[in-house]
Amino acid sequence: MNLAASTRGAPAMKPLALACAIVLSLSTGAACAQDDIPSTVVVTGARFPSVESLRPIGATVITQDDIRRAGVNDVNSAIRKVGGVFGRQSLDSSPDFALDLRGFGTNSAQNMVIMVDGVRLNENELSNAVLSTIPIDTVERIEITRGGGSVLYGEGATGGVITITTRRAQAGGPHGSVFAEGGSFREHDVRASLEQTAGPVSADIAVARQGSNNYRHNNDFDQTTASLNLQTRFTGGRAGIHVESARQESRFPGSLTLAEFDADPRQTHTSKDFGSLDTDRASVFAEYRLGPVDLALDLSHRERNVRSNYLSTSFTSVGAYDSRQDQVSPRARWLSDVGGMLNELVGGIDATRWKRKTTASYSSADASQSGRAVYVRDELRFDPAHEGRVAIGARHETFDKDYVDAFVAPEDRSQSMNAWEAQASYRVHPQVDVYAKAGQSYRVANADENSYRFPATDILKAQTSHDLEIGTTLRHIPGDDSRTLTARVFRHRLNNEIFYDPTLNGGWGANTNLDPTERKGFELDADAVIAAGWRASAHAQHVIAHFTAGPNTGRELVLVPKNVVTARLAWVPGNGQSADVGAQWVDSQRYGSDFSNGCSARIPSYTTFDARYAVKVGQWEVAATGLNLADRHYFSNAFGCQSGIYPSDGRQLKLSARYDF
Repeated sequence: MNLAASTRGAPAMKPLALACAIVLSLSTGAACAQDDIPSTVVVTGARFPSVESLRPIGATVITQDDIRRAGVNDVNSAIRKVGGVFGRQSLDSSPDFALDLRGFGTNSAQNMVIMVDGVRLNENELSNAVLSTIPIDTVERIEITRGGGSVLYGEGATGGVITITTRRAQAGGPHGSVFAEGGSFREHDVRASLEQTAGPVSADIAVARQGSNNYRHNNDFDQTTASLNLQTRFTGGRAGIHVESARQESRFPGSLTLAEFDADPRQTHTSKDFGSLDTDRASVFAEYRLGPVDLALDLSHRERNVRSNYLSTSFTSVGAYDSRQDQVSPRARWLSDVGGMLNELVGGIDATRWKRKTTASYSSADASQSGRAVYVRDELRFDPAHEGRVAIGARHETFDKDYVDAFVAPEDRSQSMNAWEAQASYRVHPQVDVYAKAGQSYRVANADENSYRFPATDILKAQTSHDLEIGTTLRHIPGDDSRTLTARVFRHRLNNEIFYDPTLNGGWGANTNLDPTERKGFELDADAVIAAGWRASAHAQHVIAHFTAGPNTGRELVLVPKNVVTARLAWVPGNGQSADVGAQWVDSQRYGSDFSNGCSARIPSYTTFDARYAVKVGQWEVAATGLNLADRHYFSNAFGCQSGIYPSDGRQLKLSARYDF
């Protein structure tokens, strides 16, 4: 992605101000004319600071204003409700729904990369990224880039990349907020944040305590989080540290049959099951501009301690997982002029080291993995009058895996993978942009998949995907984004897709490499200011996920709704009042065990509604929020044919108060 416009394409911006906009977050900016500098500079597509208008090609952006207006309490909810991403109810009572970009079912988390301030959040195991620990009040913006992104972000980026950027303290003295909320099912959420700047040094701190008994019995959740950011600026650059800690306690309500769900979706048969999750993260970053070259470095360390206790049946089990992960990502960007055209060359190295110790009655697995990657990406901006952009990139990554378990064959080997991409966009008409993307993405089996594979003596092969996307953005008025419609068609052809097949191993199921599969479909994003104080948005996805070869040719993949539609209507008249109403319709889908497509029933489609009304008086804001207002009884997770059902939440009403200072 280009990080500045050609001076010929931006006549209102002086060359000095243009240079300052590019390096605003890297330098003191003392020589920049403040009235010529864009107000927002963010880390975005090329993993370097960029002006806001130059977002990744085809990306959906959620701003801090969008988050506040919708009244969501965590990042996961913002991605689902505002970004239109489909999510399945969590199995452990936490608010961390399983997000799914482009129909990857139960393995959606393994086919999507989540980045927070330049640090990869994914784990080398079958678990969802824990987003509820990110203080929602510190989030500046969220970028959702659908489709393959392995060149810049590595393995697992076939479905797309979600990039979360948190804000840093601004000059002007201490600022902060205090928030308190209470609601149905004894829901409570208390948050506080404070930021302060003193000369070149800035700091912000956030703490939170949230919990709920939740909709179902034995479904209690309690979480405490704290985070600290410190940053200093110096001539030509900046550096900082981020520390975050979270403690979760959860009760596990277990699954139901369809008959049990119809009789009482709130019931449980696992009243003794519970667990905990402790996470600690620390990261250090540094950025420096050396002539025409920007240099950056991210270092991070993460520890994760999971405890599970399944005590409700005669087959009791207790487990403990203790893992740690270290990452280092040095990178560089060179901005240059090539025949009067702006060229951006980005290159870098990603190195990770992950290790886990397991103590469990059902596994004695200890695992480790290290990865080393080198990538390069070049983007050329041409014909400024038509916003022409073309980019190519490649990545090579090597994984060293070491796995030991008494129940399956050990693994000690290396895997090398390659990714590539080619992208282009062009404004063919003042109101019409078109773009195209093609590439190859990949992922390798994680520790949990290797621990239960079939045949047990075989090693799971790496998954590859050939990705293609074509899209267009239409504007009602040239140069005005107040009314836009983006449409895109996509196709992912996968070989050796890594997935859990419940029909293997004598009906016990196992992880395996599937016969060739495909995801294809289209997506629509619409956003419009329809009248003074009124704004509407909508997101629609149609995806066909099926086998393309082998004995299952033509059959649908499980737990993938063909259609998902999300719509929101916001009212902000400017008199202190605001309202936001949202709806989501999810199409029917195959039960999780229905590989043969022989189950006589499907998970039913459903529609949910949520709304928020707020009044702001001075520095206070009071709001009322309702979720699943129609009290629809539905479920999105079911792992057997009319069984293995995890009911979704019923209606919830909440009241909140916020004080900003």
